[in-house]
Amino acid sequence: MAPGGVEPWRERSVARGIDSVETREGGGFLVHRPFPTPTLDHFDPFLLLDEMGPSELGPGEAKGAPDHPHRGFETVTYLLAGRMEHRDSAGHAGALGPGDVQWMTAGAGVVHAEMPEAGFHREGGRMHGFQLWVNLPRRDKMTPPRYQEIPSGRIPVVTSPDGLVWVKVLAGEALGARAVIETRTPILYLHFTLRPGGRAVQPVPRDYHVFAYVFGGRGRFGTDGREAREHQMVLFADDGEAVALAAPRDSTAPLDLLLIGGVPLREPVARYGPFVMNTQGEIRQAIEDYQAGRLGRIV
Repeated sequence: MAPGGVEPWRERSVARGIDSVETREGGGFLVHRPFPTPTLDHFDPFLLLDEMGPSELGPGEAKGAPDHPHRGFETVTYLLAGRMEHRDSAGHAGALGPGDVQWMTAGAGVVHAEMPEAGFHREGGRMHGFQLWVNLPRRDKMTPPRYQEIPSGRIPVVTSPDGLVWVKVLAGEALGARAVIETRTPILYLHFTLRPGGRAVQPVPRDYHVFAYVFGGRGRFGTDGREAREHQMVLFADDGEAVALAAPRDSTAPLDLLLIGGVPLREPVARYGPFVMNTQGEIRQAIEDYQAGRLGRIV
């Protein structure tokens, strides 16, 4: 029992580790993808995680994802380096720079394009970021599209008292800081950086499915101290109310990771490319609506 009679959080164990696969997406840009792959189709309520790059691009080499539709889920884009532009069939346009987040609720459907910003395409540079797909519950799949574009300066960042742990709070809360982004379902999305010797114990609701994705350095996770390295994913078991993250003291570089969790929907998943619904009939309707132009077009 902790001081004051408060029972401490029970830390979760690690259920399994996943290696990402390297592939090409959109117009041909490099991604590291832990799911969906033959090893792991999805991790309810999450449908996809792509690490874009990291890539050092020369002038004219940057590529993006030209006009394409979405229906039935949300896309979350978090950029670490580079510059992107967004346009869609509803007339919305926006831009992302280092540290910025775009949380797009596609809902009933939208056609959009995600392309490198003109100056970045012309000059080149480092491109690195993430896109996460979050499934929508049946009740929200046909909700009107919505955007939340949050510049880096508005996203809370907290450092632990010992200075060894830094966390950027994209969704949920950590170290006393709460995110400014609103989510349709309860979501935790945290960017942790741990210096060698750093350790964090992050509370997570017991009903959340939770994973960590390492994109820099190496770390140890869960009650068994499972090691994971760059481009590897750690799936936590549903056996506690907190997860432990640690950077070994003998590491030569900081540990960088995303910690992501959410309440599983436990609903049927029917997916075809950019459409994710509950039945194959709804998928056929989405394809028909797109082909008939009912999702609009970018002008």
